Amino acid sequence: MNENKFKEESFEDLKINCKKCFGFCCVALYFSASDGFPNNKSAGKPCLNLQSNFSCSIHKDLRKKGLKGCTTYDCFGAGQKVAQITYAGYNWKENPELSDKMFDVFLIMRQLHEMLWYLKQALIIQTNENIKNRINNLITETEDITRSTPDYLMSLDIESHRDGVNALLRQTSEFIRTKILDGKKTNFKRKKTIAGRLDCIGADLKKINLKGADLRGSFLIAADLRGTDLSYADLIGADLRDADIRGANLKDSLFITQSQINSAKGDHSTRLPKPIVRPASWEDNTY
Repeated sequence: MNENKFKEESFEDLKINCKKCFGFCCVALYFSASDGFPNNKSAGKPCLNLQSNFSCSIHKDLRKKGLKGCTTYDCFGAGQKVAQITYAGYNWKENPELSDKMFDVFLIMRQLHEMLWYLKQALIIQTNENIKNRINNLITETEDITRSTPDYLMSLDIESHRDGVNALLRQTSEFIRTKILDGKKTNFKRKKTIAGRLDCIGADLKKINLKGADLRGSFLIAADLRGTDLSYADLIGADLRDADIRGANLKDSLFITQSQINSAKGDHSTRLPKPIVRPASWEDNTY
């Protein structure tokens, strides 16, 4: 298998496949209408649009109805893993005694799959062999955990595991960005924060050099990033809701996810990493 094919196929199990899921995201999650969901809904209660076959009755009209919460959500493939592997095809409707635990397991699995998404990106870009080996070992360990029993998953110290993952991701980010910048500095000097996170809400960043910038966890809501080169910028946890990334270059951005891209405004000229699918909404501007 050539390297490019490996890069693409290594993410296939971390992409959503709703046909193999039992509508976990439509049941297990808390919904708020103000966040772009159909209605206010408590966790564990099925969405009013969830059908008996676990499909959505208004799936084709989610964009038209402005339900951004639904259209941007991504479970990183955790739904089908819990449905087909963890519970071997047993669903929560036919086995209501398992439902609460199933939903909790799904929420844990989603976190593990998100970590795998980041770790696999880190493995591809990391060139330091020592760190690369540690990343590879943590991927193997995490994948083994995802194949564990529901009871084991429920007992997992997920915060401790995440701390180990985050340490390697941060090391990789700093290593790659330092290498790319090669002693140079960006002209990005914004210091305003909200709850410790960089505040770039609505900011015009078109003329700012963001190549190799540290944008971890930043608020980029409705920011103007048109035509911006975000190569090797660390975007892990960045909030890109309604950010304008038309013509922007995110091909080599660090730790970008499908959910972030789904929430942003792009077009045919936006450059994306290979594992990311270009949202259909970009073709007709139905964000």
